[in-house]
Amino acid sequence: MIGVLDYGVGNVSAFLRAFYLNGVPAKAVSCPDDYESVSKLILPGVGAFDSAMEKLNNSGLRNKLDHLVMQENTPLLGVCIGMHMLGRASSEGNLDGLGYISGVTEKLKRKIDNEVMVLPHMGWNEVSIPCDDVIWEGINLKEGFYFLHSYAFLPDQSNSIIGCSVYSESFACAIRSSNVYGFQFHPEKSLSNGIKLLTNFAKI
Repeated sequence: MIGVLDYGVGNVSAFLRAFYLNGVPAKAVSCPDDYESVSKLILPGVGAFDSAMEKLNNSGLRNKLDHLVMQENTPLLGVCIGMHMLGRASSEGNLDGLGYISGVTEKLKRKIDNEVMVLPHMGWNEVSIPCDDVIWEGINLKEGFYFLHSYAFLPDQSNSIIGCSVYSESFACAIRSSNVYGFQFHPEKSLSNGIKLLTNFAKI
């Protein structure tokens, strides 16, 4: 059973629909009792870092989430702001992150070689992978994924990076540390590639 954290941030229904249509059991997790029978978790996120962290911290879901991820090694997939929340902190805000993956989030550069880049970065980008991971099985990386962001995650360890993309500069768009994945793009908006990534996560 996939549990999609419903803490007031992110399109929970889009994730649930993607799993339902592909025969994967899934449910929203909006209170601690909803963690019952869940074997994997999705942490969606849109908007600003501090707002998302505050809502998660005040949702009643945080303590059990920390226990499941850090003590029981429950697989977790963070998306967009949900990816940023996996680190220690973000330059977008002042609150502490979850600390599941060692790293911080910084704003993309606005100017590269005298070229002014428009932020947010929005649209489809292809992805390159520096190392193999089962999450990419059957995915057409040239077709890419849908992005909407102005910030990117900077992991402390380069071996945490499992996918890169380029906008104003090369940035980590996919990270992994043990049982925790983070994706900058939106798989729930990325058509067949996104569906395949989510079903791959369900099979891990």
